[in-house]
Amino acid sequence: MRSSRRTAVLAALGLAGGLLLTTPQPASAANLIKNPGFETAGTGDLPYCWQKSGWGDNDFTFTTTADAHSGGKAMKVELTRRADGDRKALITESADCAPVVAAGKQYDLSLWYRTTTPDANITLFRHDTTAGWQYWTDLKTLEMAADWTRATVRTPEVPAGTDRISWGVSVYGTGSATTDDYTMEQVADPVPPPQCTGTAEQCANGRWDVLPAQNPVRSMHSVVLHNGRVLLIAGSGNDPEKFEAGTFTSAVYDPANGTYKIIPTPKDMFCAGHVQLQDGRVLVMSGNKGYPSADGKIGYQGYKDSYVFDPGTETYTKTNDMNDGHWYPSATILGNGDVLSFGGLKEDSTGSVTADRWSQAEQRWLPTWQVKQTWSYWGLYPSMILMQDGRLFYSGSHVFGNNIPGTGAAIYDYDANTITQVPGLQKKDERDQSASVLLPPAQEQRVLTIGGGNIDSNPDANRLTDVIDLKQPNPQYVAGPPLPQGTVDFGNGKVAQTGDQGKMYASAVLLPDGKVLETGGALHNRADPVFETSLYDPPTNTFDPVAVDPEARGYHSSAFLLPDGRVMATGDNPGNGSWNHNVSVYTPPYLFKGPRPTITSVIDTEWTYGDTQRITVDRPIAKAELIRPAAVTHSSDPNQRFVDLPLSVDGDNVDLNVTSNPNLAPPGWYMLFAVDANGVPSVAKWVHLQGPAALKATDAAAHIHSFADDLQGTVQRPGKKRASQPVGPAVSGCDRHYGSANVCVPTAFPPQVKETATARCGWLGQNDYGRLKVNGADDPLGLDPDRDGVACGKGDLTRR
Repeated sequence: MRSSRRTAVLAALGLAGGLLLTTPQPASAANLIKNPGFETAGTGDLPYCWQKSGWGDNDFTFTTTADAHSGGKAMKVELTRRADGDRKALITESADCAPVVAAGKQYDLSLWYRTTTPDANITLFRHDTTAGWQYWTDLKTLEMAADWTRATVRTPEVPAGTDRISWGVSVYGTGSATTDDYTMEQVADPVPPPQCTGTAEQCANGRWDVLPAQNPVRSMHSVVLHNGRVLLIAGSGNDPEKFEAGTFTSAVYDPANGTYKIIPTPKDMFCAGHVQLQDGRVLVMSGNKGYPSADGKIGYQGYKDSYVFDPGTETYTKTNDMNDGHWYPSATILGNGDVLSFGGLKEDSTGSVTADRWSQAEQRWLPTWQVKQTWSYWGLYPSMILMQDGRLFYSGSHVFGNNIPGTGAAIYDYDANTITQVPGLQKKDERDQSASVLLPPAQEQRVLTIGGGNIDSNPDANRLTDVIDLKQPNPQYVAGPPLPQGTVDFGNGKVAQTGDQGKMYASAVLLPDGKVLETGGALHNRADPVFETSLYDPPTNTFDPVAVDPEARGYHSSAFLLPDGRVMATGDNPGNGSWNHNVSVYTPPYLFKGPRPTITSVIDTEWTYGDTQRITVDRPIAKAELIRPAAVTHSSDPNQRFVDLPLSVDGDNVDLNVTSNPNLAPPGWYMLFAVDANGVPSVAKWVHLQGPAALKATDAAAHIHSFADDLQGTVQRPGKKRASQPVGPAVSGCDRHYGSANVCVPTAFPPQVKETATARCGWLGQNDYGRLKVNGADDPLGLDPDRDGVACGKGDLTRR
């Protein structure tokens, strides 16, 4: 176990798990709670079917008082001194007293209360038929109230394997909470879905449209801005001629009218990192200082420069430099608005082992000595996901070649400055350009990793998926369902995938109905596009194949959620150096299920942690959530997250309970969606979430439970200070002896290509590589047998 309780305490800051799709209509009249008003005496000093619960160092009393809302009794829980922990009166966790629940159902909870402390909330526990009683979620923080006040809230959908629940009010600050007249009623089943508004195919599988206007830049970075527009960053666009000319571009796309605006771009932000800051500006870190040399002896180089993009003025402004170059860096925003960045290539093409930290308070990159260092090399675009206690989970998704040593996944604790390996990731060295995503809702702390390959050995990309539950005391990946198979184009038309063929370069997009869209990909290193799209459903752990993007979306492609609930997909940069400027937009099935709910007003768009915020809607909704807008590149957006907002419904007025924990929803702008019983989302409203945690870490626990707190993997502590990690110049999987830096002749051809000049040149011809100049005297792939300086020429194909 960890030596401190910090992890469990911070984990407790998170509010409810997912509120799934049932209609908020009048519930069953049956109150499922026995002795809801404490009127029946028990065998001990508490009323029948109620028990004392809590933990920590505090002085407390439980009193059955005559100061009741109705009848003659109420329950008063009071803390007179508190160092840590909480106290709560809970429904007795027994078969006799704990209400029976059904998996997949929701329940409306209410109670009457009076409080003298702001530190009280409704806490739920659930009985798992296999694992026993365990903490489930916190649903609602109670506002202070001198007079009797009613609190109502709806549970998330009951998880599979749960047969009973227990709940009550936790008091975790000095003062008291007096409660009475508890009710628990099952929410009625949803009304039948409306008639399909499109074709049967559209209602089942959605629809892709290729837009008439092409993307004018070779963008490999996509950022959805809080004004609804999309920043598309190209830099040189992986084009060395543009690099030499100093022609660096970005564009801003406006979905409202389908137009693009070219933005002056000061440096080559090709393969930079990016993240949205607390105020909505985009921090862009590092980029391309130089392309590989023609002889392949020098690789890509990353510069130290950093910029912020202002969506209001649509301009870039330089910040101070990073401490290292970081071509292909990670970029993760923390709960206090700071940003951590790891990995990538330095200015001399070696791997950066320096952690860089952007300070939200100081608006600058901190000097190295102010940033904790392990001197570890995390590789390129390592997927570093913020956990609910402030640690980072490295999912194993990365770019180019083999994974890091060990198990290929790890938990990084910045405060302790340790790295602990996490087991279970399948084929950890074939997860190059896999996609990882924190599943809906963020409160569940589950991560899905899909697909991947290896550009060094270039096997068929795989169908593997892995899921990890970071709430477990010793989390480890478990195998998920295999990716559905689609078709693959080897250059002679599409054929069905077979065997274990899957894809790398996939995109994973969180949708407002709580599903994940995975789309795009290719079978090999910058070649052989795969045409397959599916929806992953977290509760059932299943993939459902849907309509397929007609455009190839491999290397340097992106897919991301728009505020209107559609998904936009851009890019594709195969090894022959070409670029796909066509843009596709996916309309999910939920937009063919009838009229959309409308958020008619948002009382306040400036939100702080622990708030209760009111919206109005034009008809009943079942769910509301915040989705952080995309900042995606190379299948990677570690900051993408979906945060549930527990509901209190009163007609068209809906009160939303905002998490107290900035680690669950890091500060910034979010898309607010309201979703009806059929999974149909509203158009998003933009809200701005910021401020400190609503409660101090030491005051935050309304419960205690284990959370990634008993890690048994190998622990790595800071190593000896060093300058960098050696990285070979062929890190990108391209043999630079042929063609320009824009062209990627693979160092290893796909396994079905024989190791002969004829076979290899045939493959290059099928993939439209054209004539390739041989750089220098070496011909390591044997593509120029006649030694005329041109690979795959006529003379080469006549020789054996």
